Amino acid sequence: MNDSSTRLAPGWPGIPPRWTSSAKTGVGTALNQHSKVWFTLSHGILNEVYFPRVDQACTRDLGFLVTDGRGFFSEEKRHCTFENRPFESGVPAFELTNTEISGRYRIRKEIFTDPYRNVVLQKIRFEPLQGQLSDYRLHALLSPHLANFGNGNTGWIGDYKGLPLFLAEHGGTALALASSAPWKKMSVGFVGTSDGWQDLSEHFQMEWEYLRAENGNIACTGEIDLLACNGEFVLALGFGGIWSEAGQQVRSSLLEDYNDLRKHYVMHWKTWQDTLLKLDEPGRENDLYRPSAAVLRTHESKDFLGGIIASLSIPWGFNKGDEDLGGYHLVWPRDLVETAGALLAAGAENDAVRVLRYLESTQEAAGNWAQNLWLDGRPYWSGIQMDETAFPILLLDLLHRESAHGLGKLERWWPMVRNAASFILRNGPVTQQDRWEEDGGYSPFTLAAEISALLAAAEIAELTGHSDASSTLRDAADAWNDNIERWVYATGGELAQQIGVEGYYVRIAPPDTDDAAASPTQGFVPIKNRPPGQDMQRAFQIVSPDSLALVRFGLRAADDPRILNTVRVIDALLRVQLPQGPCWYRYNGDGYGEHKDGSAFDGSGIGRPWPLLAGERAHYELAAGRPKEAEALLSMMEKCTSGNGRLLPEQVWDADDIPALELFRGKPTGSACPLVWAHSEYIKLRRSLRDGKIFDQPPQTVQRYLVEKPVRQVFGWRFNNKTRSVPRNKKLRIVLLNPALVHWSIDGWNSSHDTNTRDTGLGIYTLDLPTASLSGGSKVVFTFYWPQENRWEGKDYSVVVE
Repeated sequence: MNDSSTRLAPGWPGIPPRWTSSAKTGVGTALNQHSKVWFTLSHGILNEVYFPRVDQACTRDLGFLVTDGRGFFSEEKRHCTFENRPFESGVPAFELTNTEISGRYRIRKEIFTDPYRNVVLQKIRFEPLQGQLSDYRLHALLSPHLANFGNGNTGWIGDYKGLPLFLAEHGGTALALASSAPWKKMSVGFVGTSDGWQDLSEHFQMEWEYLRAENGNIACTGEIDLLACNGEFVLALGFGGIWSEAGQQVRSSLLEDYNDLRKHYVMHWKTWQDTLLKLDEPGRENDLYRPSAAVLRTHESKDFLGGIIASLSIPWGFNKGDEDLGGYHLVWPRDLVETAGALLAAGAENDAVRVLRYLESTQEAAGNWAQNLWLDGRPYWSGIQMDETAFPILLLDLLHRESAHGLGKLERWWPMVRNAASFILRNGPVTQQDRWEEDGGYSPFTLAAEISALLAAAEIAELTGHSDASSTLRDAADAWNDNIERWVYATGGELAQQIGVEGYYVRIAPPDTDDAAASPTQGFVPIKNRPPGQDMQRAFQIVSPDSLALVRFGLRAADDPRILNTVRVIDALLRVQLPQGPCWYRYNGDGYGEHKDGSAFDGSGIGRPWPLLAGERAHYELAAGRPKEAEALLSMMEKCTSGNGRLLPEQVWDADDIPALELFRGKPTGSACPLVWAHSEYIKLRRSLRDGKIFDQPPQTVQRYLVEKPVRQVFGWRFNNKTRSVPRNKKLRIVLLNPALVHWSIDGWNSSHDTNTRDTGLGIYTLDLPTASLSGGSKVVFTFYWPQENRWEGKDYSVVVE
């Protein structure tokens, strides 16, 4: 390999890049703002490492290849059994033990990040179980995917102040890999053509020593001098804006005392864990409280404080390339509020307040929050989910009740609340997307969140001296609450008859339009992630555990007959018995999951059970006065982890085992793992069980709808909810987004009236028509003159008194 013409790697640009397994067994970062690097683990090796932000992946993986120089080839991540233990409970630093399946060698690792530098450290010990150390050759294999891209990476062999390094750059981000032991050989090549895996699997020793591979999908391979270090050494993977910065970080880490860095990393985490409520006393056999708390903090940004991403994983990442830029390392406002609630439940008040401040700064000018976003606030997807605008109001309300001292003056938060509530008033009650990001219409979960947020906002308005807004907010909440059954409760029909109930809440009902059936539940709902021809169902045919939010948020009692009916239907259609207990699907017909044969979700598939839904069901059982059932579901969640990784997945496998695809009944699928939302639900359930009540239930809804039960006087009409009838004894409230002159009549235009709408100061303009005094069968007709545009609507609308 001395000819200089052969030192540039051939085979450009390499095969198309792919991310790696989403089934993580560990995630971690230093608990300070100095070290802006995060790591993930799976199959006994380092997976994606993130730098300089928790939403920017920079590697695919870093593992070892073992050969004997003659005919033995073993890849650590494919040919070993794995053990994974944290240094201490609640400290996201890990001891890994990987044993070759035929018993030839064992690799022990300690993995954590330098608490003061952008470096991931691995202390490695290679142990020959058959033969001598000299019989083996150990090779590190690193796959850079800098700045969220596998393509376009350039790598080379270099040094920093004499320290030999693998270096790579792309998009203003660089990495450096160094070893405390000497490298015997080093090479950089293109994946699938000239990388070290190809070389070693064919030759059993490194015959290629390429110095550089440019602008492609690259891999770095280096042979460790095992005899020089007696099988024990430290690998340092560092990052920076340019190669020299990454090199300096790596060299600096290697010059420090390894044990001191390890001690400081652990100390920082233990200090934080010691501040939390001891919800883990007495202890449990498979206790996830401390690991869950660590998962929450590990996913927080160190630049955009309070910004917490959904998962340090890419679902079915092994099947996805650069086209899936975001994965789950994005902020979802709904998940973020769930996480803040869990932090508060654990006693981490300051951490929860940081989340609220982050939400305050990333609120859109219109008052809503983006469907999901990069940490700097740039929207990623463009959907509107009304619950994501409601949740920040509910978080403020929860913090005000549980941690008033951390908030400062409540008045400071009124602009955020006013703008969010205004957006809900202007755009609700229908949502463009439900919480599963699939369908628009009337969603029980979204309605529960909206109504609760409006009541909380009304209370905040009064407490901050804006009582003029409170009546508008409460009237809207009351009107929407009064219509929940009209919109999403299906009565009669084949399914009700089959289960033996009078009716049930549906998953979602399409928006009411002029040509819709009498009830929204009769309309059609598109089922996403399903093949063509199987993607449309009547709303009354689809149910979801989402409707239990009506109890969780305090709008309906746990023993309400309509809730009890719905629970029977949910359990008949969506409950599945796993080895560790029951779990639930998102809805019948869900297509978000692996195919029947276990192959990866690729735009269609079969939805699998979600452990977080067991946590939500446990909260319902607690509300229903069945704490033992809630405890059993907590235990079910604790057994959904893989091995001793202690991480909760998005979904678990529900069919027969498929060992070749690592799919085992009741264990994680290829979906996101960990899912921060699932860990958040677990922590909140621990708090709720300790308190004997639902921790995050808004008190305003309980007091108003379960205790006081006021008679509602108002029934709304708006352009996104053009009701065709109004109950007797209720006044019809016209709700518009712009001021208008309403031209109306209650006697078929024999006489008419012109009345201006009222500006509520919350972005809507209202007018109450006197339908409460009309007899059944009477009709009110109206149209609009829009003064800002100097035009008439050109169409009449009518509403019949029931």
